[in-house]
Amino acid sequence: MATIPNGSEGIASDVGRTTAYTGDEKDGLGHSPSFSKNSSGSESPKAANEKTDYGMAAPAYDEEEAGHTGKLRVENAEQLVTSVLSVDDDPTLNAWTFRMWFLGLGLSLFGSVLSTIYYFKPQTVFVSVIFLTIWSYILGEIMAKVIPKRGFIGRWFNPHKFNHKEHAAIVIMSSAAATCALGTEVLAVQRLYYSASPNAGASIFLLFSSQCLGYGIAGLMRKTLVYPTKMLYPINLPLNTLLETLHRDKSETARRLKLFYIMFCVLFVWEAFPEYIMPLMTGVSIFCLAKRDSLVFTNLFGGTNGNEGLGFLSWCMDWQYIAGTQSPLWFPLQTLVNNLVGYLLCICVFMGVYYMNIWNAQDFPFLSQLLFSNTSNSTVYQEYNQTALLDSNNVLDPAMLDVLGIPYFATTYATYILSTNLAITATFTHMFLWNYKDISTAWSFASWTNIKRSLTPENWKFWKGDRKTMSVEEEAALDPHYRLMLAYKDAPNWWYGAVLIFSIIVGLVCLYEVDSTLPWWAFFVACGLAAICILFFGAQYAITGFQFIIQPIIQMIGGYLHPGYPVANMYFTLFGYNAVSQGQLLLKDLKIAQYAKLPPRVTFTAQLVGTLVGAIFNYVMMISIVDNQREILLSIEGTNIWSGQNVQQYNSQAIAWGGLAKYMFSVGGRYEWVTLAYLVGFVIPLPFYFLHRLFPKAGFWYWNTAIITYYIGWLCVGINSSILTYFAVGFASQWYMRKYHPEWFVKYNYILSAAMDGGTQVLVFIFTFAVDGGSGAAVAFPTYWGNNGGTGDAMNYDYCMFNPANG
Repeated sequence: MATIPNGSEGIASDVGRTTAYTGDEKDGLGHSPSFSKNSSGSESPKAANEKTDYGMAAPAYDEEEAGHTGKLRVENAEQLVTSVLSVDDDPTLNAWTFRMWFLGLGLSLFGSVLSTIYYFKPQTVFVSVIFLTIWSYILGEIMAKVIPKRGFIGRWFNPHKFNHKEHAAIVIMSSAAATCALGTEVLAVQRLYYSASPNAGASIFLLFSSQCLGYGIAGLMRKTLVYPTKMLYPINLPLNTLLETLHRDKSETARRLKLFYIMFCVLFVWEAFPEYIMPLMTGVSIFCLAKRDSLVFTNLFGGTNGNEGLGFLSWCMDWQYIAGTQSPLWFPLQTLVNNLVGYLLCICVFMGVYYMNIWNAQDFPFLSQLLFSNTSNSTVYQEYNQTALLDSNNVLDPAMLDVLGIPYFATTYATYILSTNLAITATFTHMFLWNYKDISTAWSFASWTNIKRSLTPENWKFWKGDRKTMSVEEEAALDPHYRLMLAYKDAPNWWYGAVLIFSIIVGLVCLYEVDSTLPWWAFFVACGLAAICILFFGAQYAITGFQFIIQPIIQMIGGYLHPGYPVANMYFTLFGYNAVSQGQLLLKDLKIAQYAKLPPRVTFTAQLVGTLVGAIFNYVMMISIVDNQREILLSIEGTNIWSGQNVQQYNSQAIAWGGLAKYMFSVGGRYEWVTLAYLVGFVIPLPFYFLHRLFPKAGFWYWNTAIITYYIGWLCVGINSSILTYFAVGFASQWYMRKYHPEWFVKYNYILSAAMDGGTQVLVFIFTFAVDGGSGAAVAFPTYWGNNGGTGDAMNYDYCMFNPANG
């Protein structure tokens, strides 16, 4: 028997049941679980002064050792996380050090400032966790060597060598701060478009409460969305592999460390070519080179420039874009296969709706996220005058709507919204059908047994915590990594509950202080939606590695609940959508901590401190940029240094959904199928499920219709020339290497991903300020065939025809 700290109670007895992670077995998306017992047995955690090891062999880093283990098989989530990551721990390692606080706060400040700057750039770049991991390691090692080790200074400032728990805490704190808060976007829109300037105190508290709302909700669901083995979070594997490689005994990790340094340096040098010297490498298209006077070819094969085309069959050599949203080296194979099906459908659907002139498609750009006037045509695109629709109180003026008419989306963007809506409701059905047991523990608190237990007086002192006895069977079902975490005091549920209550109270007060026009009851609806979405989309993200963007459905619901109020819609989205994003970030970081064996209370503190620092400096930088670059941010083109594209898009969506939803999306309206897609989405997974029940060996379990339908709208924005290379690398890694060279896959795949991401991101960061205009005037590379006219607006790097209607 074993006991679990408060906050860990009620872990489902089927946690040990995992679905296969990738490959030919049933994997990745939570289907057809395979029953495999933890080889760690049922031992209880050892005393805090011993190194805890539950009998799970550490990854065979030495090739000779690997050769004696026989043919390695990596078929399910448990095998993956116990093969790639070590299942042992040293509870004596201390994370509460001066280095942790100094570097954690310093990199939090740096990350929050940088993420805000990047938000107002022409090409949005995110501050990578791998980037923060590399720099925190370098700085931590320098501090360990430079600060004296003896006497008062040594005892307080350098008590021991820089360890992986300090490092993990720094990474979690700084990554929490390095996400540009969505509230910053809302406040920027108010200052730019609505002449509203909420006071600094209310603004910072608004940012903090909107960021922490998702933390509170997700924290209360961690026993469902973090502790089980099946909740894999594949995005974390490169990071945790890197942490292990940097800090474990160098005799164990010498070859992996050597590969990391080599590939980091190779990518650091290589990325200079597609990033600056030779942008043609972003996408080489033989079709564009062969025919340079066809917009059809541009739309289908072009893709090296923003919103150029679909990039079909282009070959990309720029890792920045190949691994832009998710690296193919860690993206699970089954998710990748579903992604491929959706991608092929996207090509067909986008070309079909455009050239069939659905919703007057050819009067607007092939790819765009803006709203357009009904006076637009194929030779001159006319943007819609959104702000003219609103009266002095920022409410829709029906008389002006009659004058201006109902705006249009680019048809491909409307298709993206439609496919996203299909995917969102398909996710609810899919998770209920295939993963009901995995998510049902989230509402186990409402069972009659738990309700009766909570009413007993001995359970009223929630702040003292409690310990619940587990059966041997339940204990054996735990994630091997989580079993090791039982050696530490948990961050109890009431801590997360307090964060949630604080966020709700402060958020509600701030809504009235900043003139949000959002009524109190709509705020609570947004919070309820966030809780539901964190459960379903958090589970999908954890199991498959795929992260949904659910902003459209939240905006649509907000638009119908409170029509005619675009500012209110922005705040409804802030609490309804941003809370989901932040909740998923907290869950991902909790899993990082679980893999790194970082004590839960350290993780809790690091996340909240990082979020607070991020809120303060996000606001400070936003005010500085908006006040000093106002005219540029309001312009259509912007400059090569600053751009208001993200703010403009967010305002456009707020007006479209908040002000015009009932005119554009109601049944009988122009885009009625965008709304009806919600109903259709609930039904889409059903045929595959029933066919699977009738023909269980036919493979219908393999198809996740939610992911497929989402990717039908995948290419609606950005640089799309990287897709062919993305799939080639993904299948080479997750199918060929994992199946035919599993020892190499386990030992090198994830550290290779971290090295390539790290080298690329460090180079991009340096070039952003050195030559791309991040700190002043840009330094253009001399014009030659490799950059097709330099950075001129009327040129595409891949030599596809430039659309003259784009200006």
